[in-house]
Amino acid sequence: MVAMKRYLDDLVASDLQRKMVLLTGPRQVGKTTLCRHLMERFPPAQYLNWDVAADRSILQRQSWGVRTKLLAMDEIHKMPDWKNWLKGVVDGRSPDQALLVTGSARMETWRQSGDSLAGRYLPFRLHPISVREWCEEQGGTPSDALARLMERGGFPEPCLAEKAEDAERWRRQYFTDLIREDVVEFSRLHEITTMRLFVELLRERVGSPLSLASIARDLAVAPNTLKRYLDILQALYIVFAVQPWHRNIARAILQTPKIYFSDTGLVRGDEGVRFENAVATMLLKHAHFRQDAQGKDVGLHYIRTKDGAEVDFALSEDNRLTHLIECKLSDSSTHRALARFANDFPEAEAVQIVCNLRQEECRAPVHILDAANWLGNLAA
Repeated sequence: MVAMKRYLDDLVASDLQRKMVLLTGPRQVGKTTLCRHLMERFPPAQYLNWDVAADRSILQRQSWGVRTKLLAMDEIHKMPDWKNWLKGVVDGRSPDQALLVTGSARMETWRQSGDSLAGRYLPFRLHPISVREWCEEQGGTPSDALARLMERGGFPEPCLAEKAEDAERWRRQYFTDLIREDVVEFSRLHEITTMRLFVELLRERVGSPLSLASIARDLAVAPNTLKRYLDILQALYIVFAVQPWHRNIARAILQTPKIYFSDTGLVRGDEGVRFENAVATMLLKHAHFRQDAQGKDVGLHYIRTKDGAEVDFALSEDNRLTHLIECKLSDSSTHRALARFANDFPEAEAVQIVCNLRQEECRAPVHILDAANWLGNLAA
């Protein structure tokens, strides 16, 4: 399998010449491969991983090569007091040395009192492959790309694998390793069985408003325990929450989120559920790219009223709705709630994206559009 150039390669290479770059994302999403590509552009370069004992000794002694043009450090958030340590490295480096820090957990998870790295770095979040990225790097049509991503998920190894069986074998091992290795670092060993059951239940509830209270009753644990588990799963980029839209952010957080998986291949459900999850991952990638690369205040939400009317997704910018998005596998009849919300929010573009669509159509105020083509025009 040939390593694929990723959508952030050139952006990160450019930013490394100005500041330290913090690159986070799920395990095996391609951070190390991106690292290797960048090292070829900044010779001589050095890659040090905190999880490797020999590398850890070099990091602790700060004895890396003095001529190193790019120093790439992986998983150093596991080091005690890593932020102050890193601050010292940033402030003491030579002017022509670039620093890249990567990790498979959200860096804010490890935030200590006081943000000692303020102003010293530029953050990027690396996401799975999307329709746009597949078409730009691998060629082919958007519809072929979407079919591939729904079948395999967007993580590079299963997505690029020649055989479907290889993708399935990768996913089985990936899921086992996530629970056994990554989650253990955050939670107590005796909780792993409950955590695994919780993840299995989440795999069957993708796209539905999440009631932790009802799952807590099923698992015979306290809702606060499940809240902590969910925080861990989000911190490790295994799942992400989409909050309901509300202009008052505090009120939105108090309402029920919908949960999606970073890896669509982990979703248990019919083709419609996998399609919705794939769309969610690409919309989040779009929002994070607009935030990280363009400095825009873009958010991903869904809309639901007390009477049960719901639209799958909404995009906002500067606390104003810009897009209302309803996902349909094949039904092209106008979604009633989408038409209603399109009238309520006339400033937002209302689109119903359909996976298997014969003809695109404008039924004001709703646009019925081919899903693959629309997704291929997102920012990343």
